[in-house]
Amino acid sequence: MIKTFIKTAFFAAALMGGSAAIAKAPLQLDSDIFVERQETRADGKKAVVLAQPTTVLPGDNLVFVVKYKNVGDSPASDFSVTNPMPRAVRYAGSSDGQEVVSVDGGKSWGNLATTKVTNADGTQRAANFADVTHIKWILKQTLAPGEGGKLIFRGVVK
Repeated sequence: MIKTFIKTAFFAAALMGGSAAIAKAPLQLDSDIFVERQETRADGKKAVVLAQPTTVLPGDNLVFVVKYKNVGDSPASDFSVTNPMPRAVRYAGSSDGQEVVSVDGGKSWGNLATTKVTNADGTQRAANFADVTHIKWILKQTLAPGEGGKLIFRGVVK
């Protein structure tokens, strides 16, 4: 059973891994992680809900939410937000499909559909969700002071 260290590890990795690079103004990041649970409502119908992950098990679906905000006095433009994937979690896509991924610890980046992984014998194969070590959004936009947004991606506990 995997406990909440996933949340702690994600936040520590996000903070220590240089989660954001911006042009001229400071960008504040705030991250949350949720686990999807099926609950039975009072009327007997099942509903999928997002809950705080006090305990997670292999196969549990996680939802990561990264909120960004320009906390500076001038516009911020052309910035990126990068998140390492916790080792105990397999990447499962994003809400917008605009991210690029790395399968080599953040050394190189590309679209998952065109990214290759080199096997131990030197042959190459198409990368898949399980190979993703980092995800990054390159945001070609300008945020006025006080403006922000959010990025959502999913994972599955290994």
